[in-house]
This record gives sequence, C-alpha cells and structure tokens, in this order.
Amino acid sequence: MTLARRQEGLVSAGQCDRAGVGAARRGRLVRDGVLEHPTRGVLDVEPGRDRRYDADHRRRRAAWLGMLALGPGAIAVGACALALHGVEGLPLDIRPEIALPGGSAGRHRADVRVRTFGRFESFRYGDRTIAALVPALVQALPELPRAHAVAVLDSVLQRGLLTDATFEVVRERVRGRRGAAGLAASWHLVDRRAESPLETFARLECVDAGVPPDDLQVEIRSSRGHLLGRGDLGWRLPHGRWLIAEIDGREFHERPDALLRDRSRQNALVSSGRVDILRFTATDLSTRAIVPSTVRTALNRYTERSNLT
Repeated sequence: MTLARRQEGLVSAGQCDRAGVGAARRGRLVRDGVLEHPTRGVLDVEPGRDRRYDADHRRRRAAWLGMLALGPGAIAVGACALALHGVEGLPLDIRPEIALPGGSAGRHRADVRVRTFGRFESFRYGDRTIAALVPALVQALPELPRAHAVAVLDSVLQRGLLTDATFEVVRERVRGRRGAAGLAASWHLVDRRAESPLETFARLECVDAGVPPDDLQVEIRSSRGHLLGRGDLGWRLPHGRWLIAEIDGREFHERPDALLRDRSRQNALVSSGRVDILRFTATDLSTRAIVPSTVRTALNRYTERSNLT
C-alpha cells in the first residue's frame, strides 16, 4: 500500500508479481471489486475512491498510469511531467503521456499517448524518470488551451521555478513546434504576479471582454501608509479609489482560518473608504461572461456617478 500511495493508488502487474500477488490472485481481487484494471498491466488499489474534487491527484494519476503501463523505462512528458513537478494551471484532466528511452518510437495505446520528442533533459522522480521542467513546458505549451498555457507560465514564474532567462529559453524552444503559432499572441499576457490559476483565468476573461485590470495584487494602504491588504485584480476609479475583484479558490478560501482572514482583510479594505470589492468563485469562472460583465457594470456605474458630480 505504501508503494501504491506513492503512485496515486496504482501498481503495475510486475510490481504485484514481485510482492507475491500473482495473476490468479489479482484476477480474484478484481472480480471481488478490491482491485480494478484502469488499463492493461496496471491495477487500481482504490477503485471506490471519489476523485471528482481532487484534480491534482487525477493529473498525477494520469502520469503514473502512463509510466506504469509502458514499463520502468517510460518517461512522463508534457502535461504529465508538469503535474509531477507540481505546476498549477493545467486542465482538470490530462491524458497519460510518455516517451520511451533514447527517443525511440512506440505504438500508441487507446489510453496512453506515446510521444517521440528526441533527446531532452530528464529528472529523476523516485525510481522513475520525468521530463525536466523546461522541456516539459516546451512539450506541453503548444497543445494546451490558451488560458491554461498562460496560467501554467504564470504559476512557474510566480513560484520561482522559472527565471526570466529560462522563460526566454522556453519561448525560443517552443518556436516552430506544431501549435506554437497559437501561442504567439499569449506570451505578453504572462504575469508572475498572478497568485493562482483562477486569477489568471479571470484576468484573461476581462482582457478578452475589453475590461482588462489596471493592476494586479493592488496594495491598499491607510492614510498613515500602513498596508491594509492586497486585491487580486484592480481597476482605478475616480478620486483615487479602486474597484477590486477577489477570486476565491474553494480549496483555500473555504477553510475557517482563511475565511476569518479574508473577512478581516475585506473589512479593513472597505473601511479605508478607497475600495469597492467584487468577489468571484470558481463557479463564476465556469460561465465566462459573469466576471467581465459584472466588472463592466460596476465601472459604468462609477463613470456615470462621476459624470453627475
């Protein structure tokens, strides 16, 4: 079970054999519902686990599924390697994706994509191998939806996983790859100040709708210069005021301690007399029009009020 936990609840048939669980016993355990076959040669030791609300686990599991299905030499690449590096901003679900040693070609399986990338830098991950961060980004970015590509780059820059110099290396190495043309208009949207993928998604929605924020991580200070708090996205209003949009991620903001800090911070910001706050959740972002339309309505209201005065 310790091995299975390290591998997101998965084990290979070969690992079972080495642990003394042969094919006949595995067959009985599958029939009894104790194990499940997500793909040929791989077994799930947690078939009843509810994975709907754990996207990080699902993405890492996809990486392990590919590596276990194709054997000890299989290398996790692209989005799967990024998931194992802990990069945020990836789609909720990704397809298992591996490369074989030495850049050799392999046959695709229905549930595992076998890639041929030639030589690239790799990284030891336990007893397995995954693409290093830079080649994983180069492999994944041209195939990611635009919002996720920007969110991934925001994440690696904000967390210090990628320097400005290596960002330029990634950009150069992506050039000419299939799908790279779609990224051409997105590089300038990358911003290391974004503190979560939800913030990136909200910002891009507003950019696309013609109401881009004037600033990110806006610092609001008291009349004496004390920092009262920061707002995720900010639009300047007349008379030195700000319209702030706060993007609440469920995993963080629903914890009781986080809710208390959020409430205290919001009260301090509003009490300053310089801030109006809009709050959005991941559910709001699932309908692309909600965030920009709410922001636009608020900005129009302030403009009309300013014209009247």
